[in-house]
Amino acid sequence: MKLILYNGQPTDAAAFLKKVVPFNLLDPKTIDAVVKRVEIRDYPKGSYVFRQGDPSQQSLFIIVTGTAEVTVLDEQDKEVITGLRGELDFFGETVFMSDEAYPGSVKAVEDMICVILPYELFETILSQSADFSSQFSRILASRMRKVYQALKSDMFSENAPKEQSMRKRVSDLMSTPPATCLQGDEITALAEKMTTKNVSSLIVVDNANQPVGIVTEKDLVSKVLARGDFLKRLTASDIMSSNLLTVAPEAFYYEALLIMVKNKVKHLVVVDNEGLQGIITIRDLIISRSTGALTIVNSIEKQTTIEGLVKASKEIDRVLHALVAENASSKEILQLITEFFDRLTIKIIQLCEREMQTEGHGPPPVAYSWITMGSSGRLEQFVKTDQDNGIIYDNVPPEKEEETAQYFHILAEKVVEGLFQVGFAKCKGNVMASNPIWCRSFRSWRDSITEWINNLDNENVRLMTIFLDFRHVYGKKSLCDLLRNFVTRKFQKAPTVLLFLTKDDLMHRVPINFFKQIITEKSKEHRNLVNLKSAACVHMVDCLRNFSLREGIVETNTFRRLEELAKRGVFSPDDTEFFTTAYETLMTFRIRQSLLQLSRGEHPDNYINPNDLTKKEKAALREAFIAVDRMQNLTGHAFYAFIG
Repeated sequence: MKLILYNGQPTDAAAFLKKVVPFNLLDPKTIDAVVKRVEIRDYPKGSYVFRQGDPSQQSLFIIVTGTAEVTVLDEQDKEVITGLRGELDFFGETVFMSDEAYPGSVKAVEDMICVILPYELFETILSQSADFSSQFSRILASRMRKVYQALKSDMFSENAPKEQSMRKRVSDLMSTPPATCLQGDEITALAEKMTTKNVSSLIVVDNANQPVGIVTEKDLVSKVLARGDFLKRLTASDIMSSNLLTVAPEAFYYEALLIMVKNKVKHLVVVDNEGLQGIITIRDLIISRSTGALTIVNSIEKQTTIEGLVKASKEIDRVLHALVAENASSKEILQLITEFFDRLTIKIIQLCEREMQTEGHGPPPVAYSWITMGSSGRLEQFVKTDQDNGIIYDNVPPEKEEETAQYFHILAEKVVEGLFQVGFAKCKGNVMASNPIWCRSFRSWRDSITEWINNLDNENVRLMTIFLDFRHVYGKKSLCDLLRNFVTRKFQKAPTVLLFLTKDDLMHRVPINFFKQIITEKSKEHRNLVNLKSAACVHMVDCLRNFSLREGIVETNTFRRLEELAKRGVFSPDDTEFFTTAYETLMTFRIRQSLLQLSRGEHPDNYINPNDLTKKEKAALREAFIAVDRMQNLTGHAFYAFIG
């Protein structure tokens, strides 16, 4: 029996550990095995357990009695207290899995006794307890979240404006009380009220003051004056739009913007549980920003040529810089920038369709869905990357197939060229709608997918991994949805394919060594660098895609896949938070590095030098890599795909 002094009394070390979370989850046999390997150490008041810059002791410290003070040195080398640790708490986890230097100091503020666990215990005894590992991951994830939040602040604080409009609430920007009218009010009264109140819209309400529609200046022009109906006794109910889009007062600026961009509207009605609260317009959003860069929403829509879109698309880069400067999270940035790129793509397709008719090709012979793949398909695009797109068109009789295929081939070539002109490079692997392989009838797509699944050679696996994150952008969405359902059913009935895809990913592990340090490349071109995309992000994407296919989840976005898998109990809440934070961290680094390279006139390549990072940044990056390593381990166990 190993005794320690706890609450002034000699206490069995095993009994003490049972009081510490998450060691309380261990069975008595495991606790006894752990106690044999721990060390008990006293620290007099004022003494340091370790100082900032000391090499890691590769140990976890659990406080039996006393209090520890966590400090870091500021720019003047003065100690700043960043936290306290009390009895039954632990510290030293930041670098206990590596031999790196401690990023801060820990000092005993009163006489202190600690139980010290060497890292080897976690590699052997403790890793065998699933409950312990899960709870310990939760604690680390919680602390990692705090590191991540501080990391974002450090990354972007130099450029952050005093007022960060991306973090403003709708309630801070909306007009209240909103200008309203009744369904029976005549259009002359509506026009007069808009003029008097100097507003561009009126919310139409019923007798209980509940919103039922909206009338805008555009409605008065297009539905009354343009039709010559201004002499008729029309009312609000005759011309209003009843398809109201609403937003909650507590929603963030970026959420309101996203709804407007997605639905091509300029007004949102603000409602909560108590009913109508106000109205927010695109003008409110633009005014709230000093840059005015969000005029891109209107700028893209009004263009009539590809040349005009080239100029408009440059505004997207300004939006990206503004989002980063205002501390928007990577999730927010990815959502908004992808939406802008979608709007740009849709406009190009529409212009090309018009050009097809002008040249005598006529309108599309059948309905079709323009799809996007890769990072765009996952709604995770933040800079103009290479194109990955395709076309699914309706089935036609055999005698019409050649003619139909020719039409869409010409259209696809025009769209691909248009996207190239606005900055989306052509795919070196020719994964574009202009390639007949990626432009097919619905029937042909189904045949190809079946062929890929039935013949798992390297080429078919490559095509599958490119295709599986496909998403509808323009045209007949049901074609894309039906194909997605077909793919999901096929994969659920073919577990061997998921095993094959899992093995394909696990052939390349996230580059961390035994001590959980990031391994950089040794090649001359990329010496001391690591590729965030291929070394980490791709593995998270691949693994979550496989789980989603198994579970029949149709989402393509990585964060949404995680949420859906958590709802189904595939991952614990703790692991879900751990993985989400890790992916956010990786994407934040990728966005920052890409902007840095673009500012130098370089092409973003996802490479980063960990040695160029601060200690806090480096710790966050390493934790993200550890999370990806855990994801790969869980995936291997789930699909029985062990690569020796």
